[in-house]
Amino acid sequence: MTTAPAAPAGAHVLLVDDDTDLLRLLAMRLAAAGYRVSTAESAEDAMGQLLQERPQLVISDVQLPGDDGLRLFDRIREKHPALPVILLTAHGTIPDAVEATARGVFSYLTKPFDGKALLDQVVRALALSPAAGTPSSAPAGWRAAIVSRSARMEELLAEARLVAASQASVLIRGESGTGKELLAQAIHLASPRAGKPFVAVNCSAIPEALLESELFGHVKGAFTGALQNHRGLFQVADGGTLFLDEIGDMPPALQVKLLRVLQERSVRPVGASQPVAIDVRVLSATHRDLDALLAEGSFREDLFYRLNVVTLTLPTLAERREDIPLLAQHFLAQLSARQGKRVNAFAPDALRLLATAAWPGNVRQLHNVVEQVCALATTPIVPLALVQRALRVPSLEVLSYSEARRRFEHDYLIGLLRLSDGNVADAARLAERNRTEFYRLLQKHGLTPGRFRADGASGGAGGERPRGEGDSPEEPVAD
Repeated sequence: MTTAPAAPAGAHVLLVDDDTDLLRLLAMRLAAAGYRVSTAESAEDAMGQLLQERPQLVISDVQLPGDDGLRLFDRIREKHPALPVILLTAHGTIPDAVEATARGVFSYLTKPFDGKALLDQVVRALALSPAAGTPSSAPAGWRAAIVSRSARMEELLAEARLVAASQASVLIRGESGTGKELLAQAIHLASPRAGKPFVAVNCSAIPEALLESELFGHVKGAFTGALQNHRGLFQVADGGTLFLDEIGDMPPALQVKLLRVLQERSVRPVGASQPVAIDVRVLSATHRDLDALLAEGSFREDLFYRLNVVTLTLPTLAERREDIPLLAQHFLAQLSARQGKRVNAFAPDALRLLATAAWPGNVRQLHNVVEQVCALATTPIVPLALVQRALRVPSLEVLSYSEARRRFEHDYLIGLLRLSDGNVADAARLAERNRTEFYRLLQKHGLTPGRFRADGASGGAGGERPRGEGDSPEEPVAD
């Protein structure tokens, strides 16, 4: 009996075939080899499953109802470019195999195929799959700081893991608060440079006059106040990774010098006569539209292409809502421990509000909200009211229609009486009702007009002005 190659622990394989007998046979064979297997009988079924959970490998028949296997591969590649696909067919030809591999299919096997050959291909494909053997509930150390169960984030992290192994410069795009620095740290930790420094600098937070010295260093006496030699951040990060956050805010003069550093792989400290060789991988990030900055000439095109070898785009928190409860609970556990409080969870309605809020500030805003409710919580369960306060959302009490109408009438009448200084005739005129009807409304709600007079006097029946000021008791103001 042939021994199956060792399976990466927890590796998930999606099988796609409309031949149910073959599907069952392949599933049994892969399960026996230690893989977790899902099955689909059509391309549509497979794409639906990919929306729910991203596997580490897809094995698909070419002949499928509806879209064929190559079309399925194209759809997978659009959404999950790092996901390997093996195609199987009973009608294989050399041109078919050449086309499939040219389009990026990992492997192409013709039925009937040897079981060991298939398992060998599976092992090879999984070796290239960044998420292989890493269940989402127990992320590897390189990505442990990124809490997520979102399929979109898993795909992004799979791409990050692939690019981490290279020396390519990476531009990370995303709105403020989406976690660009966390992703940069994860790439560093997954790279061969993980044992070396990771240095982050926010290009928008350092004054332009100091940014050059901070990045490239300076020698003693280079300028007023330069009392000793200073190693720049490029030298501090030597052998490791330098993360340039908000690169879109870098002044044009420094863009030229940064380009020279990237080209020559050396820096010249301010005031120095000789360059210093460096070995630094540069990751950069921005929330700004660099294409617009290029068009207006405020960002150099040559520097853009140096930094933008690979682009990774972080989704907004609203685009990964399935992560909100997970992140909220994660932050709550961290913050309650830090603050020494016993706050364990969110009430269900509080969690629902968090999951449906707008989150313009993304993950950073969520952390801020959780920190606020944790600081103010007096019970182990965070109530809805605290979350509403932190989000500045008005409290919404669910009322019956009749109760809501009663409250509206009461508050409306009070507003009219205040506006009219307790004068019933004036208040009725504003409400476009006659005074008799208006009196009935006041009696219904137990309101005394005289209490709303500025001088505190009752001034006649119901707080009206004395007769003779133009009021007629039954004068209809409006029907």
